[in-house]
Amino acid sequence: MRRRTFLSTLPAGAFLAGASVGHTQTPAPAPAAPQAPAPRARPADPYAGIGIGDRNSGVNFVGRSTVWGANGAAATAHPTATLIGIETLKRGGSAIDAAIAINAALGFLEPVANGIGGDAFCMLWDPAQRKVVGFNGSGNSPQGLSLATARSKAVDGYLPAVGAVTVNVPGTVDAWWSAHQRYGKLPWKDVLLPVAELCEQGVPMPQLIAWYLERGMAGFDRRAALIEENDNRKRVYAPGGRTPKVGEVFANPDLGRTYRLIAEGGRDAFYDGPLADQMQAYFRRIGGWMTRADLAAHRTEWVEPIRTTYRGVEVYGLGPNTQGLSTNQILNICEQFDLKGMGFQSAASIHHQAEAKRLAFEDRAKWFADARFSETPVEWLNSKDYAIQRARLIRPDRVMDRVFPGDAPTQGDTTYFSVADKDGMMVSWIQSNYRGMGSGLVPDGVDGQTLGFMFQDRGELFSLTDGHPNVYAPGKRPFHTIIPGFACKDGEPWMAMGVMGGGMQPQGQAQIIINMVDYGLDPQEAGDSPRWQHYGSSEPTGQPAEGVGRLHLESGVPEATKRALEQMGWVLGPPDGGFGGYQNVVRQINERGPWTYGAATEMRKDGIAIAY
Repeated sequence: MRRRTFLSTLPAGAFLAGASVGHTQTPAPAPAAPQAPAPRARPADPYAGIGIGDRNSGVNFVGRSTVWGANGAAATAHPTATLIGIETLKRGGSAIDAAIAINAALGFLEPVANGIGGDAFCMLWDPAQRKVVGFNGSGNSPQGLSLATARSKAVDGYLPAVGAVTVNVPGTVDAWWSAHQRYGKLPWKDVLLPVAELCEQGVPMPQLIAWYLERGMAGFDRRAALIEENDNRKRVYAPGGRTPKVGEVFANPDLGRTYRLIAEGGRDAFYDGPLADQMQAYFRRIGGWMTRADLAAHRTEWVEPIRTTYRGVEVYGLGPNTQGLSTNQILNICEQFDLKGMGFQSAASIHHQAEAKRLAFEDRAKWFADARFSETPVEWLNSKDYAIQRARLIRPDRVMDRVFPGDAPTQGDTTYFSVADKDGMMVSWIQSNYRGMGSGLVPDGVDGQTLGFMFQDRGELFSLTDGHPNVYAPGKRPFHTIIPGFACKDGEPWMAMGVMGGGMQPQGQAQIIINMVDYGLDPQEAGDSPRWQHYGSSEPTGQPAEGVGRLHLESGVPEATKRALEQMGWVLGPPDGGFGGYQNVVRQINERGPWTYGAATEMRKDGIAIAY
């Protein structure tokens, strides 16, 4: 995967020199050599150096307290989505009913991160079975798209970030249906129709989503030549020629109509009915590959999560084709070191965590792929013995010059939310269109309308290298970055949590657990804590590592820590907005009275957490 960069292009300009006019004619000066325009100075930040206010309780860097309730909780990236989840619970819905309503709402409210054109993954605590269960809701590549054709669309040896070649079958709607069939309490229609009405009425646009939407659409405009059709996305997300501004009401009635069809016809309306027909017709019109047969063949896969422990806490993840194993590996390696003794936000602690990430991501690049096509030695990579071997490679005072994947026995934008109900079900759900808003392609509807959603560009994450486990093939699922998180204590559910953002996700999940287990932070404190993110590891697309890479630190990391990390050989990068977005719902066993839920979100998103 190419590194994500956000660049602003300076406009070209010309400077005209004025000639002075006198009574005598003078020779014109020789033309000056052309000069590049001076770079535009960044405006001074009037708030530079200003910290946050003081709190009477808790750690000072936290923006708000964890919220607590006894009957249910929800934490999402948009206030309205959280409210919809809580209202679904109050109407008698299960946590899965609430999760479906939240995800449908976020597809409208937060189109920069997710939607029914993408895939979904989930882990949940099933109170009846008293265990963590999970599903893989990722879709296959089109059967009619060959490796040779995919290679013909490559840019610099990799699949592009946009266009029909990146589109896989969207798995989200079937994930909703499959989860509802097992765990839903409210009628299917009653879960979705309130969201359809919301799409039609519209909601004011919040700050961060407005920022991402404007930049996302500008990015598509710059790459319009790679996108087979550009008008539909503009009609949906930039009506009147521009994206909505902060506080303006944004509506998506086309998506509302699509939701109504799904509410009435179930998953078949999307995969083997009128919506499937319209999607197939759209790809035929623009020269794409996905067909109704591809859609009809899709099914969500219920899977057994992989498990490890971190200082007695049971940590669960989903196996390949996701990167859930990477979280486990980072924690298994970090467990070999006394992070608590090193100190919170110390150079030593961040150094060992980031080195553990580098080791884990080399295995991710070598092994992770669709398990139906390539076998990953999950048991070995997840083992404590392997973690001990890998931990021995970390030098306490210096960055490793090179990092390689280990040997085993033969054999990048996302939305995340947590929700829990009064019966003890806790849901950790993640859903994405992948890079930014997706492929840039919004399918046609009927009568000149659209279907109101964008197809994912998850296919960008295939490799095009012969012999690589993640090499493109028809009917195959690509490597996936999105991973829900879940942890238990003593066999009881503890937290449903996640951190959004491509390769940040396992790094972020590990930091949350380390913050809570090693440093004693509560759910809100753990999320508001400054984060690090390392870029430059090898990628499952076949892209090699970039030396020691670059370690980006948020501004709250102490200056002394930054200086010490540089002395260790780390190449530091500034805050770049890529530190994810976190939600968490925890279950607390109390000495007096029943268990309760605590819910947390963070300042990096527009959302709220509510418990009642």
